[in-house]
Amino acid sequence: MTTAPAVPPLSHRAPPTVARRLLPAALALFTVLSASAEARGASGPNVAEATTETAYLAGGCFWGMEDLLRKIPGVIETEVGYTGGAKEFSRPTYDDVRTGRTGHAESVRIVFNPKLLTYEALLEKWFFRMHDPTTLNRQGNDVGTQYRSAIFYVSDEQRRVAEAVKARVNASGKWKRPVVTEITPAGTFTPAEQYHQDYLVKNPGGYTCHYMRE
Repeated sequence: MTTAPAVPPLSHRAPPTVARRLLPAALALFTVLSASAEARGASGPNVAEATTETAYLAGGCFWGMEDLLRKIPGVIETEVGYTGGAKEFSRPTYDDVRTGRTGHAESVRIVFNPKLLTYEALLEKWFFRMHDPTTLNRQGNDVGTQYRSAIFYVSDEQRRVAEAVKARVNASGKWKRPVVTEITPAGTFTPAEQYHQDYLVKNPGGYTCHYMRE
């Protein structure tokens, strides 16, 4: 028959005075660890959100814009699509947008790391140099409202930055005509058909009117 192990004599346990001394320290350590865990839980999503930012830009045919944007250091992802149109056209196709009746612009969704590329730099050093922002509803041989120059902002901060950058570019004297870039809230973005995505990667000799101006 198996017998239960004998309970160690009292002399083998921590004296009551030692236990009383250790208890406050243990409680303090538990409090610190709990606060740290709560802080991590509360700040986790914000830290993750801060690692990326999204911009929606339009400036003519989205093939050429995406090909330049995707190569910018700090850009994580690009996708071409349609935005800025009438609500009744909730899922526009290329054939819809090309008519000009939906009000959508060919645009690019850009996900970037703001620690490597600020929104301000994206606009001033890249966007306003890769197309002509003074031609209304036109870029090169592409004519129509779907080819307009536009910045679709997703926050008040993006709106503020976009307006400041546009004003600086307009006052710089670089362009002989006024900058007509539209700055408007971002609406629903509908990804374009798959054959439009990374078009100039798939078709290196394809049409583009975009290039970096000095």
